[in-house]
Amino acid sequence: MNRLKLNDGRLIPSVGFGTYKATKEEGIAAVKNALQKGYRLLDTAAIYKNEEEVGQGIRESGVAREDIFVTTKVWRENMGYEETKKALAISLEKLGLDYIDLYLIHWPANYKNFGANWQKVNAETWRAMEELQAQGKIKSIGVSNFWEEHLEALLETAKVVPAINQIEFHPGYWQPDLKAYCEKKHILIEAWSPLARGKVFENEVLIAIAEKYNKLISQVCLRWCFQHNTIAIPKSNTEERIIANLDIFDFELSIEEMNQINNLPQMGFSGEVPNEWPDYVNR
Repeated sequence: MNRLKLNDGRLIPSVGFGTYKATKEEGIAAVKNALQKGYRLLDTAAIYKNEEEVGQGIRESGVAREDIFVTTKVWRENMGYEETKKALAISLEKLGLDYIDLYLIHWPANYKNFGANWQKVNAETWRAMEELQAQGKIKSIGVSNFWEEHLEALLETAKVVPAINQIEFHPGYWQPDLKAYCEKKHILIEAWSPLARGKVFENEVLIAIAEKYNKLISQVCLRWCFQHNTIAIPKSNTEERIIANLDIFDFELSIEEMNQINNLPQMGFSGEVPNEWPDYVNR
């Protein structure tokens, strides 16, 4: 498994297994199957309501805990210093784990919901995460869906620079300015919805590139993420797709092909933006 280095020195697999909507028996089976097929990065969140299933899948997989990189997230309604510590304790209990490899703020507090206090809410949440990291309950800490303005505010008081910013990132919507800013700050991008909610499968440019390499369109998109030095966390319950999503390291897109994909018109955008919640209740 190819790995990327975080700014705290730890290594993270470059392709992970997303568990959004993976619940109940199907979720347990999907996580177990993914680990047995070679995945070592799992991505869940408190709001996905499947941390128990992810934990059970880990235990049933037979893969050693220390070989698995587990990510979960504090939900936006549980932010703040004390609330974050309570949220992590609940996540650890549900997962049945002693520590989390990567803990993320799922969405930044914003002016719409917190008024002028939004920066303090993010800062206090982050302060709690820094302390939990120092205690060994979290190995790496990061954020999700943060724009530059949220990161700039956070970095005014943060002692630890976020290791990850998990954002919507896929052909047709990849936020290049935000990516460039994060690179400047040595924050790795992690891509959620890397297949644009299935819209990539209809795109003629991607179809042609996939045919050239005798690859699936999904593999082309994940390879594009990889060549952007970005972690991708596709999700699938189909064994064939689970296996295929890891098989992206035996071909390389040309600079021209990367630019073709970079310049695709907007497609598959979720419509979810950090300054507008609580209108959106999904991701």
